Amino acid sequence: MKKPVFTGSAVAIVTPFTDKGINFEKLSELCEFHIKNKTDAILVAGTTGEASTMPDAEHLSAIGHVVKVVGGRLPVIAGTGSNDTVHAVELTRRACELGADAILSVTPYYNKCSQEGLYQHFKHVAEASDKPIILYNVPSRTALNIAPQTYKRLSALPNINGVKECNIDQVPDIVYHCKDALNLYTGEDPMIIPMLSFGGLGVISVAANIMPEQVHNIVNSWMSGRYDEARSIQIKLMPLIRALFCDVNPIPVKAAMNLMGMDVGPCRMPLTDPSTENMDKIRSALALYNLI
Repeated sequence: MKKPVFTGSAVAIVTPFTDKGINFEKLSELCEFHIKNKTDAILVAGTTGEASTMPDAEHLSAIGHVVKVVGGRLPVIAGTGSNDTVHAVELTRRACELGADAILSVTPYYNKCSQEGLYQHFKHVAEASDKPIILYNVPSRTALNIAPQTYKRLSALPNINGVKECNIDQVPDIVYHCKDALNLYTGEDPMIIPMLSFGGLGVISVAANIMPEQVHNIVNSWMSGRYDEARSIQIKLMPLIRALFCDVNPIPVKAAMNLMGMDVGPCRMPLTDPSTENMDKIRSALALYNLI
């Protein structure tokens, strides 16, 4: 088995913005919040971090800042995906130079590609560094799926370490083809228990921005053999999880954090504020957990 980057809950951390750019002071506060509240790893500049709206210099400055603030206390995973292989390779190389412990690389979006193209794309990314690479399969956003047979080919590469899988239906097939050559994480907060039941090691979570200790505890309880406890925590978190996906991520989670007084600022265009109806859903969910 390849040594996992983490076991437990990695937060897909939001990027706090002002009208002038990244709020680095607030980003530091968020990192410390997660270190104190049992988060097991931090993913910076992922989908929830709005990396797609960041020019390269800003994108890399976010990664470098989180690496510096965390200071080795938790693994830092850097999102460096792109639909341009050359660009993905360059971002990966530079993120590793900044000290990221691992890389999250999403499937090429919009232009898409064949399964052979996927293999070659990720092979080039893997060759850009000796750091562990976590693949990111999210067909709902990219209109592209990594087939289980392609995972098998990719898992033979030494530093293709794991996958953030959002297509839960194919997880049994991934396990069948890859055995223990690929560490599995879910990218779907409602699916933590199903992923763990198939041998997964945890979650890369949006909900952990709000309730990090509870998301950590789902995985920790399961890994400790307390299955009923793990299921109970997952079920109790479902109203919050549903509210955090009532609109396009990260619109709801940023709105929730702002309601909680965490002052992470707005999403960047083209993402807009939640509708009145969705804001009511978010507010009601937070009240249910006494978060506001």
